[in-house]
Amino acid sequence: MPTFQVPGADLDVSFSDEHGRPVVQLHGLTSSRARDRSLGLDLGRGLSGTRLLRYDARAHGRSTGRAVPDDYRWPALASDLLRLLDKWFPGERVHGVGPSMGTGTLLHAAAIDPERFSGLTLMIPPTAWDTRSAIADDYRAAADRIEADGIDAFIVAGRAVPQPPALVGVDETVPDVRADLLPAVFRGAALSDLPAPESIAEISVPTSILAWIDDPGHPLSTAHALADLLPSATLSVAHTPTDLAQWPVRLHDQVTA
Repeated sequence: MPTFQVPGADLDVSFSDEHGRPVVQLHGLTSSRARDRSLGLDLGRGLSGTRLLRYDARAHGRSTGRAVPDDYRWPALASDLLRLLDKWFPGERVHGVGPSMGTGTLLHAAAIDPERFSGLTLMIPPTAWDTRSAIADDYRAAADRIEADGIDAFIVAGRAVPQPPALVGVDETVPDVRADLLPAVFRGAALSDLPAPESIAEISVPTSILAWIDDPGHPLSTAHALADLLPSATLSVAHTPTDLAQWPVRLHDQVTA
């Protein structure tokens, strides 16, 4: 797999060129291309007739990183994304898709350079604005716990957290981030939030919001707020694994419309 150098990291990249529309796919916090595929969140799988760019964010998956929390703030990740688009799709408008942290990254990138995107597929939008402080406290506590007790204790504790109904039956996965970098990744997430609502309201590209129920880290309140703010947005909510299995179809329909 090729790598792409950004300040402080080498990003591991995969590119499938089927001579169609340009698409970039991101992943969520502590995840990767490989882990998102296990979770059923790799919507680009089977997306034929496109030029599909996937990559692991800094310190995630096969990408490198450093123990600097500011490196993992969403505006910094958005800068990485825009550099990648300048390399692979120079001068083109790109469809962006990604869950959670990927949604945050895409919205910051679109706020910085709205002309860069032809459309967005925002999956399981994370806590934002009024709901962000509680999860930020959780991320800081997780970073402290990993440093004090180790990654294995953190993974064991995570098994007690209920999964959203849409993920029933999915095999257990673990963070795809090196243990020595995971505290900095969590602290960077704790420093992050979505762009201000007034900035999001100026993102006019067609946007599909894909949410699911019963997940405090990805509350429906954020999904509904984004649907209200974005001028050209639709919202779909998954309640079951069958609903989740329709998400790749929704991406395909949106990209090829």
